[in-house]
Amino acid sequence: MTVPSACASTAGPMAIPHLDVDPFAISFFDDPYPTHERLREAGPVVYLDKWNVYGVARYAEVYSVLNDPQTFCSSRGVGLSDFKKEKPWRPPSLILEADPPAHTRTRAVLSKVLSPATMKRIRDGFALAAEAKIDELLQRRKFDAVADLAEAYPLSVFPDALGLKAEGREHLIPYAGLVFNAFGPPNELRQTAIERSAPHQAYVAEQCQRPNLKPGGFGACIHAFSDTGEITSDEAPLLVRSLLSAGLDTTVYGIGAALYCLARFPKEFARLRADPSLARNAFEEAVRFESPVQTFFRTTTREVEIGGTRVGEGEKVLMFLGAANRDPRRWIESDRYDITRKTSGHVGFGSGIHMCVGQLVARLEGEVVLSAIARRVASIEISGPVERRYNNTLRGLESLPISITPA
Repeated sequence: MTVPSACASTAGPMAIPHLDVDPFAISFFDDPYPTHERLREAGPVVYLDKWNVYGVARYAEVYSVLNDPQTFCSSRGVGLSDFKKEKPWRPPSLILEADPPAHTRTRAVLSKVLSPATMKRIRDGFALAAEAKIDELLQRRKFDAVADLAEAYPLSVFPDALGLKAEGREHLIPYAGLVFNAFGPPNELRQTAIERSAPHQAYVAEQCQRPNLKPGGFGACIHAFSDTGEITSDEAPLLVRSLLSAGLDTTVYGIGAALYCLARFPKEFARLRADPSLARNAFEEAVRFESPVQTFFRTTTREVEIGGTRVGEGEKVLMFLGAANRDPRRWIESDRYDITRKTSGHVGFGSGIHMCVGQLVARLEGEVVLSAIARRVASIEISGPVERRYNNTLRGLESLPISITPA
C-alpha cells in the first residue's frame, strides 16, 4: 500500500499525515472501504485538508474519543458545524448535542422510558407484527427489502409505541435523513435536505407536543417526567424529538444492512436458519459490518494527545465509525460477515455516554425480524439492481429488490 506523505504539523512532536480525502463525496459513499484502509494505515490521527478537520479511523482512537466526553465534547455539535462559531440549523438535541451534567439528567429520563423492562413488555407485540409482515411478503415472493420491510416494519410498530397519530407519518423517514445529512458539510446533500425540510420539521414539532401524543406511549411517558420535575415542560418535546429520530433511523438502516448481508452471504443465512437463536447476533454483526452510522464529530475542549500527536483546543475531530468497525487491529477477518462473531465492543451504535439512545429498540426490532425470517424463509436472493441512498452520515440502500421462498 502507498501511504501518503506526511506534512509537518505544529500541533505536536510527531508529523500528522495530511490527506486529500473527502468523506462526504458521492464516490466515497459508493465504496468507502479502500479509503478507510488508507486512513487507518496513514496513522492514528490524520488531517483532512478538504474540511480542515482531524480524523481518527482506527478502532482504539475512535473508542477513546467516544469514551472521553470531557475532552471531546458534543455540545459544540456532532457534525462539521461548530455551534460555538455558528448558529445550529435547529435547536440542538438535549441528548446528542449536549454534555454532562445537562446530558446526564435528560439521558436518565430516556433510559427509564426505553428500559430493558419496557423492551420486555413490548417484545411479544413487536414479534407478532414481524411474523405477520414476513408472512405477507412470502405471499408476494418478490419485493423491495428496503421500502417493503426495512422501512415498512419499523413504521408499523415504532410510531404506535411512541404514541403518534396515524396521519403524517410519511414525514418520519425524510426527517431522520435530514437530521443526519445536516451533520455533514455545506454540500448539495445537506443544502437540499435543509431546503426541503420545512414540512418535515413542522410535522415533528407538532407531534412532539403533549396533546398530540396518545396516553401510554413513549412520548406521553417522557412528558410525564415534566410533572415530577425531572425535566421541564420545554425540554419534554425536544426529548420526544430525540427519541423519534434515534428510535427509527438506526432501526431502518440496521434492518436494511442485515437483509443486504443475508442476501449476499447464503452460508451465513443457512447458519441462521439452522439456529434462529442467532438472530440477535446476526443483526449485531450486520451493524458492525455495514455500520449504518458511518461518522460523527467531536470538538476538543483542551489541547490533547491522540496517538502520539498533539491536537489543539477547539478542533473538530471526525470519527470514522465504519472504519473502526472493520479495523483488523481489533477484529479477526474484519471484512467478513460472520453471524457467530463476538461483536461486543463494536461502535455501530457509538459508545460511552452518547451511545445511541434507540439502540434497545433497534436491537429488538432487528432480532424479531431476522428470527421470523429464519423460521419462515428458505432462501433470499437479490433479484434486481441495488441502489444506494446517499447521506452525509448514514450508509444504506434506497432499493434492494429480493425474492424469497417459504421454508
